[in-house]
Amino acid sequence: MSELDIALQAAQAAGPTLENSGAAAIAVGLAALAAGYAERGIGAAAVGAIAEDDDMFVPGLIMTVLPETLVILALVVVFIV
Repeated sequence: MSELDIALQAAQAAGPTLENSGAAAIAVGLAALAAGYAERGIGAAAVGAIAEDDDMFVPGLIMTVLPETLVILALVVVFIV
């Protein structure tokens, strides 16, 4: 047996390192983590703007909710694929 045959057999014996469901879980988890990180700064700025001016409630709410669409889109992609 050549070294290539031995390497191929070792790779086949090891199996896949990440299944489809694991990849989907990582994708949604990273999207949720990124959305939470984005909302941290946006939420603090929105609360500060609302404290200064009550008319900033609706724009602050919209900007705070926008990163959550990232998680929703990740879930849609998981179910489509």
